[in-house]
Amino acid sequence: MQYHRLGTCGLKVSQLCLGTMTFGHSTDQDEAARIVDAAFEAGINFFDTANNYGNHLSERLLGDALRSRRRQAVIATKFFNPFGEGPNDSGASRIAVMNAVDDSLRRLGTDHIDIYYIHHLDVQTPAEEMLDALDCLVRGGKVRYIACSNYPAWRLCDAWWISTLRQWARFVAYQAQYSLVVRDIEQELVPLCQDKGMGIVAWGPMAGGFLTGKYQPGRRRLPGTRSDENWVWQEQMFAFNADQTLAALLQVAEELGRPPAQVALRWVMDRPGVSSAIVGARTLEQFQDNLGAADLTLPDEARRRLDEVSHLPDRYPESFEKDIHKRRENAIRRPGKA
Repeated sequence: MQYHRLGTCGLKVSQLCLGTMTFGHSTDQDEAARIVDAAFEAGINFFDTANNYGNHLSERLLGDALRSRRRQAVIATKFFNPFGEGPNDSGASRIAVMNAVDDSLRRLGTDHIDIYYIHHLDVQTPAEEMLDALDCLVRGGKVRYIACSNYPAWRLCDAWWISTLRQWARFVAYQAQYSLVVRDIEQELVPLCQDKGMGIVAWGPMAGGFLTGKYQPGRRRLPGTRSDENWVWQEQMFAFNADQTLAALLQVAEELGRPPAQVALRWVMDRPGVSSAIVGARTLEQFQDNLGAADLTLPDEARRRLDEVSHLPDRYPESFEKDIHKRRENAIRRPGKA
């Protein structure tokens, strides 16, 4: 297992992060403990949850499984989604942040959270109010680092600059959906994160199971799977060329003698700016199958094929500006140049 700095901060996390969204939903306490044990044995030190996963059970099950190994674990959790029935029991207001963190600490059975994400953009709360509250949590020791998920690029940049100018704790990471069939973040968010030193933590690297080998091009529903339940299925966000990408992935995986899930996961792990990729599983067997991505090296030719088939068309202004430097160079008249 390799370990990467989370962006430019000093925290080092495993290249694979165990996602626990299934804990308390389709993974019971005993199976959750076995999966966490297997993650530690494989060298994973990074664990991801949220205050609403599994109807609040995910944090509790993860905390129970990590109890004796707390110092060796980097725990990330999130706030924003409803954690109660009151009008202030969601979002990113100061009162919501303060109440949510105490609830998460209690469920996790710990005195601090290593990485605290805002899960979604709260357009009803001023960014200054949320960022000030998060800075108080860092200074008070309840949170070590702050981060965000699912922000548009301009909002992320705005938050980064507010924190910088106020000398508050800044976002160290951005958690984004990223896979061979969802590459939208590459145009603006990836360059922004690289420029500001924020590590990218990829969620959905196997596109909700679409890239695991269970599906064939043109088929999006299978009995007994999450797609059949319509749960955690991001089909509406898939690129137009998703089926062609899946076909190429299946071919590359067959040539390499590896499961498609490992190839898809490895592709994301190798992308610029990615510090870690979240891998979740309902069972220990599923988790162990995915672990093989950690020791997989994608040949250059295989990576090139996957890059090309899944590449999205350039959008404005990138499509308009991409050759501007060549145009500048070609306009220069050099001595002796015909």
